[in-house]
Amino acid sequence: MARSIAWTAPPDTSPARLDVALANHIPGLSRSAAQRMIREGHVSVNGSVLRRPADNVGPGDQVSADLPGAGQGGVVAHPGQVNVVHEDEHLLVADKPAGIAVHPGAGHIDDTLVNTLLSAYPEMAAVGDPDRPGVVHRLDRDTSGLLVFARTQQAYEALVEMIKARDIRRTYTALVHGKLAPPQGVIDAPIGRDPAQRTRQAIVDSGKAARTRYRVVRHIGDTSLLEVTLETGRMHQVRVHMAGVGHPVVGDPVYGRRSPRPGGLTRQFLHASRLAFTHPVTGEPVDVSSPLPPDLQAALDEIEDRNH
Repeated sequence: MARSIAWTAPPDTSPARLDVALANHIPGLSRSAAQRMIREGHVSVNGSVLRRPADNVGPGDQVSADLPGAGQGGVVAHPGQVNVVHEDEHLLVADKPAGIAVHPGAGHIDDTLVNTLLSAYPEMAAVGDPDRPGVVHRLDRDTSGLLVFARTQQAYEALVEMIKARDIRRTYTALVHGKLAPPQGVIDAPIGRDPAQRTRQAIVDSGKAARTRYRVVRHIGDTSLLEVTLETGRMHQVRVHMAGVGHPVVGDPVYGRRSPRPGGLTRQFLHASRLAFTHPVTGEPVDVSSPLPPDLQAALDEIEDRNH
C-alpha cells in the first residue's frame, strides 16, 4: 500500500531538480530512491506526472508523490546481493554486511536487508510486522553477521517466543580495549536511554534487565578478543555493557575511545558470528557460523603484527 505526500513549494524557494526536492522534503528518502519513484511515474507536479529527475520544481509548484510500500502496510522489494547461509521453507539465516540497516526506518526506505530479501523471498511480506516483515531480531547498522528471518507466520511466532525465552543462542566476536578480567563472566546490568544524551543507551537503574556473557579468547597487546553471548537483546547491549565495565569495543564511534583505529577500521569491531537453535517447526538443530569479515580481520591482523 502506498502513502501519498503532497506539498506546495514555498514562494521564496529557489528552483531545484525534482529528485533533489523530493529527497529534501521526504524524511528517509534517498536521492536514488527519489529518482526511481519519478521514473516509475509516482510523482506529479501541478497535476502532471513527470518522469525526468532533472525536471525543475519552482516557487508555488504543487508536488505530490506516492511512496510505494512506505509506512502503511508494506516494504518495497529491491533486488540486490545478500548472503543467505541457511534456508528452508519456514526460515532463513542471512549474513548481514556492515553498513546496511536491517529494515526500513528513518534515513533508509529501500536500501535495507529486508528490501533485498523481499526480492528473493516475496512471501516474507505477509509475515510479522508489515513495516519489518520477517524480522525476528536485529543488528546495529554497522554490526555485521548472522540474523534469522521468518518465511512463514508459524515460524515467526515461534521464533519471537524463542528469542524471549532465550532459546536462540546468539554469539558475537568482539575486540575490546584493555585486558579484560576475569577471563570469563557475566555482565548483569539494566540498560535504558541515557538521561543525559537521549540518542544513546546507558546502564541505568530504571532500564530493562540485560545480561551479557563473555569469554576471553586471547589478549593481544592492550586489547582482548572476546566471544560474547547474549542472554537478553537490548539495543546496543554488547557495546553498552563493555563500555560500562571500562572495556569499550574497539572502533565504536558512540561508546568507545578516541584512539587510532587499527587497519583502517571504520566501525565497531563487533560481528554476530554464530546462531544456534532448534528449528521451531521441524525440531532439527540449526547451527551456523560466520567468519570475520575482511575489515575486521585486517584490523586484527594489524594489532597482532604490532604485538609480535
